[in-house]
Amino acid sequence: MKNIPNLITIARILGTLVLLVVEPFSGQFLMIYFLCGISDVLDGMIARKMNAASKNGQVLDSIADLFMVTVLLSIFIPNFKLPLWGISWIAVIAVVRLVSLGVGFVRYKQPAFLHTYANKLTGIALFSFPFLYVGLGLSAATILVCFIASVSAVEELMINAVAKKLRRDIKSIFSL
Repeated sequence: MKNIPNLITIARILGTLVLLVVEPFSGQFLMIYFLCGISDVLDGMIARKMNAASKNGQVLDSIADLFMVTVLLSIFIPNFKLPLWGISWIAVIAVVRLVSLGVGFVRYKQPAFLHTYANKLTGIALFSFPFLYVGLGLSAATILVCFIASVSAVEELMINAVAKKLRRDIKSIFSL
């Protein structure tokens, strides 16, 4: 029973792989996309409810998130025909995230993915991008998602740079 949250996370990784081989934005794609998004919410909620939260589960969830973001960007960037400024902004965010991971790894000797509110909001914003695109247009949706992702990336870097110990479930920089 305590493995259920991790099995949900593994299912998200497998579902994300399937997204690479189905027609982007087809009915099948959207169903798998939706299930992957729901599983991201459910795994942590179930882990806390079942008192099954673990360090390994947190790391697995972060790896699944990173994997999903990478796959979604590889699908979204060519299909939404993002402008060069949007692609550049995404690249800068990726660099800040990698620097943050490096700083965290040097300081804590382990992957330092954080589950801050800003990171969760970034996940929701990225997941919502196709819907934001329809409602707001490409430029506004890109600016909104990249702004949220920038704030969370900088916050995570700052936390990893100054926190005395690794706290993956830290809520924000104001929790230090």
